[in-house]
Amino acid sequence: MTVAHYFSSNYAEAREKFQTACQQRGLKVDSRRNPVAKGAAGEDLFMDIAQIGPTGAHKVLFLMSGTHGVEGYCGSGAQIGMLEEGYFTDLPDDTAIVLVHAMNPYGFSHDRRVNEDNVDLNRNFLDFTKPDRPDGGYARIHPYILPEDWDGPARRDANKQLAMFIEQNGMKAFQAAVSGGQYQHQDGVFFGGHKPTWSNETFRQVVRDYANEAETVGFIDFHTGLGPYGYGELISLGSLDQKGLAADWFGDDVTDPDAGTSSSAPVVGTVGHGVAETLPNAAIAFIALEYGTRDLNQVLTALRGDNWLYHKGELGSDLGTRIKADIRDAFYPDEEAWKAKVWARACDVTDRALAGLARAG
Repeated sequence: MTVAHYFSSNYAEAREKFQTACQQRGLKVDSRRNPVAKGAAGEDLFMDIAQIGPTGAHKVLFLMSGTHGVEGYCGSGAQIGMLEEGYFTDLPDDTAIVLVHAMNPYGFSHDRRVNEDNVDLNRNFLDFTKPDRPDGGYARIHPYILPEDWDGPARRDANKQLAMFIEQNGMKAFQAAVSGGQYQHQDGVFFGGHKPTWSNETFRQVVRDYANEAETVGFIDFHTGLGPYGYGELISLGSLDQKGLAADWFGDDVTDPDAGTSSSAPVVGTVGHGVAETLPNAAIAFIALEYGTRDLNQVLTALRGDNWLYHKGELGSDLGTRIKADIRDAFYPDEEAWKAKVWARACDVTDRALAGLARAG
């Protein structure tokens, strides 16, 4: 049997597999329901948490899936595989593992990257009491990111305008403008929100509940959509201290968007910044484990299409069906070769994180 059976075809299946794997390991699942949203089939939505190891441990490693909804198939598969394979059965003293399944269950169920409010969770961990919100140049291109039609002249004209922007400013500048995080256009992509989302507030509470006494904490947040096919890039996010500890754990594998060494543009309001605020006295290593899927242009087009569909299109139309298939494929290639790469890298990175945690004083 290949590792493909760890992965799922929808959120409900993934959740059932995760709960079953936890039950088989004798683990209690802490389920926190999203009170404001339902799934694609009308189901209740949950962020599920399971802990392996002692309560109150001073060394804790979090493995998180579904921060970006549709990307959750990847991290969920890794979490389920590790549970079924018997990982974490012989942890060092004073060490705990916390599995957080479906950080953004709405996006997971609906095959969307965003949450129920069109918010990108990884741009939402911002201080919303401050009046100044970053834009990163997004306002210039928003009308072309969200054209009036998707299969007609408006999109063709929008594509020409975006191509002109790229020609004049370069692809990296375009990626930064699109994906860095923006807070003015609620109907746009990479929208960070106007207030903390349910997922934001719930995850912060989970971190407090499970790592309140921790002195050293690692986070591996599973993502997809950037980089070479199947390769898991170790993107270091957060403060300089966080990046320093991540470099100590993972060495030269670590990339940094702020230093220009990552496939990701620099971004604001990340989960990494949120955990630093939540655990101000802990030493933290935060890694976004980012797996490549398709060509960057294909991924960005899929994101634009999904955003257009929910603001200007018809979900049940033939065009809507094609758009939903495109975004799912852009973030979850349903191919055994890709899943095998995801699994192997996930195991390697987790082992290295545990080794780094063991070296902590």
